[in-house]
Amino acid sequence: MANFWTQNNIEPKRNFRWKVDITGLAGDSIIWWAKTVTTPSFDVSEVEHNYLDNKFYFPGRVSWNDVSLTLVDPISVDAVAKTNQLLTGQGYVVPKDPNDNITMSKNKGTAALGKVIITIFNAEGVDIETWTLNQVFIKSAKYGDLDYSSDDLRTVEIGLKYDWATCETKSPSGTPGTFFPSPGNTP
Repeated sequence: MANFWTQNNIEPKRNFRWKVDITGLAGDSIIWWAKTVTTPSFDVSEVEHNYLDNKFYFPGRVSWNDVSLTLVDPISVDAVAKTNQLLTGQGYVVPKDPNDNITMSKNKGTAALGKVIITIFNAEGVDIETWTLNQVFIKSAKYGDLDYSSDDLRTVEIGLKYDWATCETKSPSGTPGTFFPSPGNTP
Protein backbone atom coordinates (compact mmCIF):
# COMPACT_ATOMS: atom_id res chain seq x y z
CA MET A 1 0.00 0.00 0.00
CA ALA A 2 1.45 3.35 -1.07
CA ASN A 3 1.60 6.36 1.21
CA PHE A 4 2.55 9.96 0.59
CA TRP A 5 5.56 9.81 2.93
CA THR A 6 7.47 7.52 0.60
CA GLN A 7 6.11 8.37 -2.87
CA ASN A 8 6.38 11.79 -4.46
CA ASN A 9 3.34 11.41 -6.75
CA ILE A 10 0.85 11.10 -3.86
CA GLU A 11 -0.28 14.27 -2.14
CA PRO A 12 -2.23 14.82 1.11
CA LYS A 13 -5.22 17.15 1.23
CA ARG A 14 -4.25 20.64 2.42
CA ASN A 15 -6.15 22.89 4.86
CA PHE A 16 -5.79 26.00 2.70
CA ARG A 17 -7.33 24.73 -0.57
CA TRP A 18 -11.07 25.20 -0.21
CA LYS A 19 -14.00 27.48 -0.90
CA VAL A 20 -17.49 28.01 0.51
CA ASP A 21 -20.62 28.60 -1.58
CA ILE A 22 -23.88 29.87 -0.10
CA THR A 23 -26.25 29.38 -3.01
CA GLY A 24 -29.02 31.59 -1.58
CA LEU A 25 -26.93 34.77 -1.63
CA ALA A 26 -27.89 37.18 -4.37
CA GLY A 27 -25.04 37.88 -6.76
CA ASP A 28 -21.80 36.01 -6.20
CA SER A 29 -22.45 32.95 -4.04
CA ILE A 30 -18.75 32.14 -3.52
CA ILE A 31 -17.75 33.52 -0.13
CA TRP A 32 -14.22 34.64 -1.00
CA TRP A 33 -13.94 36.49 2.31
CA ALA A 34 -14.26 33.24 4.32
CA LYS A 35 -11.28 32.82 6.62
CA THR A 36 -12.05 29.47 8.29
CA VAL A 37 -14.78 26.84 8.15
CA THR A 38 -15.31 23.61 10.01
CA THR A 39 -16.22 20.63 7.89
CA PRO A 40 -19.33 18.66 8.86
CA SER A 41 -19.05 16.08 11.61
CA PHE A 42 -21.47 13.78 13.36
CA ASP A 43 -22.02 11.84 16.55
CA VAL A 44 -23.81 8.52 16.89
CA SER A 45 -25.78 8.00 20.08
CA GLU A 46 -25.66 4.69 21.85
CA VAL A 47 -28.43 2.60 23.31
CA GLU A 48 -27.60 0.49 26.31
CA HIS A 49 -29.36 -2.82 26.87
CA ASN A 50 -29.01 -4.79 30.11
CA TYR A 51 -29.39 -8.51 29.87
CA LEU A 52 -28.80 -10.60 32.98
CA ASP A 53 -25.47 -9.34 34.32
CA ASN A 54 -24.16 -7.96 31.02
CA LYS A 55 -24.44 -4.67 29.20
CA PHE A 56 -24.75 -4.53 25.45
CA TYR A 57 -24.55 -1.41 23.30
CA PHE A 58 -26.21 -0.66 20.00
CA PRO A 59 -25.78 2.32 17.68
CA GLY A 60 -28.57 4.88 17.93
CA ARG A 61 -29.28 8.03 15.98
CA VAL A 62 -26.88 10.14 13.96
CA SER A 63 -26.76 13.77 14.96
CA TRP A 64 -24.86 16.28 12.80
CA ASN A 65 -22.75 18.87 14.64
CA ASP A 66 -22.90 22.59 13.92
CA VAL A 67 -20.59 24.11 11.34
CA SER A 68 -18.87 27.40 12.11
CA LEU A 69 -17.78 29.85 9.47
CA THR A 70 -15.45 32.78 10.16
CA LEU A 71 -15.59 35.63 7.66
CA VAL A 72 -13.27 38.58 7.27
CA ASP A 73 -15.43 41.71 7.18
CA PRO A 74 -14.42 43.66 4.05
CA ILE A 75 -15.91 47.09 3.39
CA SER A 76 -16.88 46.47 -0.24
CA VAL A 77 -18.69 43.18 0.45
CA ASP A 78 -19.98 43.95 3.94
CA ALA A 79 -20.03 40.62 5.82
CA VAL A 80 -22.14 42.15 8.61
CA ALA A 81 -24.74 43.34 6.07
CA LYS A 82 -24.75 39.94 4.30
CA THR A 83 -25.21 38.14 7.65
CA ASN A 84 -28.05 40.49 8.59
CA GLN A 85 -29.59 39.91 5.14
CA LEU A 86 -29.51 36.14 5.72
CA LEU A 87 -31.11 36.55 9.17
CA THR A 88 -33.96 38.67 7.80
CA GLY A 89 -34.29 36.12 4.99
CA GLN A 90 -35.03 33.54 7.72
CA GLY A 91 -38.01 35.69 8.69
CA TYR A 92 -36.57 37.79 11.50
CA VAL A 93 -37.91 41.32 11.75
CA VAL A 94 -36.68 43.84 14.30
CA PRO A 95 -39.74 44.38 16.54
CA LYS A 96 -41.16 47.87 16.65
CA ASP A 97 -43.66 46.95 19.36
CA PRO A 98 -43.42 44.27 22.09
CA ASN A 99 -46.65 42.75 20.76
CA ASP A 100 -45.33 42.25 17.23
CA ASN A 101 -45.44 38.64 16.08
CA ILE A 102 -42.00 37.74 14.79
CA THR A 103 -41.99 34.46 12.92
CA MET A 104 -38.85 32.77 11.75
CA SER A 105 -39.13 29.40 10.11
CA LYS A 106 -36.90 26.64 8.91
CA ASN A 107 -38.38 26.90 5.41
CA LYS A 108 -37.52 30.59 5.23
CA GLY A 109 -34.01 29.92 6.59
CA THR A 110 -33.40 27.14 4.10
CA ALA A 111 -34.67 29.35 1.27
CA ALA A 112 -32.52 32.31 2.40
CA LEU A 113 -29.28 30.32 2.56
CA GLY A 114 -30.01 27.71 -0.09
CA LYS A 115 -27.33 25.07 0.22
CA VAL A 116 -23.99 25.66 1.86
CA ILE A 117 -21.29 23.87 -0.13
CA ILE A 118 -17.71 23.38 1.09
CA THR A 119 -15.35 22.32 -1.70
CA ILE A 120 -11.80 21.06 -1.17
CA PHE A 121 -9.28 21.22 -4.05
CA ASN A 122 -6.02 19.52 -4.97
CA ALA A 123 -2.89 21.42 -6.08
CA GLU A 124 -4.22 21.71 -9.66
CA GLY A 125 -7.50 23.28 -8.50
CA VAL A 126 -9.60 20.16 -9.18
CA ASP A 127 -12.51 19.51 -6.79
CA ILE A 128 -11.66 16.37 -4.82
CA GLU A 129 -14.17 16.59 -1.94
CA THR A 130 -17.50 18.40 -1.77
CA TRP A 131 -19.62 18.71 1.37
CA THR A 132 -23.21 19.96 1.03
CA LEU A 133 -25.19 21.07 4.09
CA ASN A 134 -28.90 20.35 3.64
CA GLN A 135 -31.80 22.21 5.28
CA VAL A 136 -29.39 24.75 6.77
CA PHE A 137 -30.14 27.89 8.77
CA ILE A 138 -28.14 30.41 10.80
CA LYS A 139 -28.02 29.44 14.46
CA SER A 140 -25.69 32.17 15.73
CA ALA A 141 -23.63 35.16 14.66
CA LYS A 142 -20.87 37.03 16.47
CA TYR A 143 -19.80 40.30 14.92
CA GLY A 144 -16.25 40.30 16.27
CA ASP A 145 -14.45 42.21 18.99
CA LEU A 146 -13.15 45.72 18.52
CA ASP A 147 -9.81 46.58 20.11
CA TYR A 148 -7.72 49.74 19.73
CA SER A 149 -4.53 47.79 20.50
CA SER A 150 -5.03 45.24 17.70
CA ASP A 151 -4.13 45.38 14.00
CA ASP A 152 -6.17 42.23 13.24
CA LEU A 153 -8.86 42.19 10.60
CA ARG A 154 -12.43 42.34 11.85
CA THR A 155 -14.27 39.03 11.57
CA VAL A 156 -17.81 37.71 11.71
CA GLU A 157 -18.41 34.22 13.10
CA ILE A 158 -21.52 32.38 11.92
CA GLY A 159 -22.88 29.16 13.42
CA LEU A 160 -24.84 26.98 10.99
CA LYS A 161 -27.33 24.25 11.90
CA TYR A 162 -28.38 21.67 9.32
CA ASP A 163 -30.26 18.39 9.19
CA TRP A 164 -27.70 16.32 7.29
CA ALA A 165 -24.68 16.63 5.03
CA THR A 166 -23.60 14.81 1.92
CA CYS A 167 -20.01 14.29 0.84
CA GLU A 168 -18.87 13.55 -2.69
CA THR A 169 -15.25 12.57 -3.22
CA LYS A 170 -13.39 12.42 -6.52
CA SER A 171 -10.08 11.04 -7.68
CA PRO A 172 -7.20 13.50 -8.22
CA SER A 173 -8.12 13.66 -11.92
CA GLY A 174 -11.68 14.74 -11.03
CA THR A 175 -13.50 11.50 -11.89
CA PRO A 176 -16.32 10.68 -9.45
CA GLY A 177 -15.44 8.48 -6.51
CA THR A 178 -17.74 7.92 -3.57
CA PHE A 179 -20.87 9.68 -2.41
CA PHE A 180 -21.93 9.69 1.24
CA PRO A 181 -24.60 8.83 1.95
CA SER A 182 -25.22 6.82 -1.21
CA PRO A 183 -27.78 8.59 -3.47
CA GLY A 184 -30.56 6.13 -2.56
CA ASN A 185 -30.07 6.75 1.17
CA THR A 186 -30.50 10.53 1.36
CA PRO A 187 -33.49 11.76 3.39
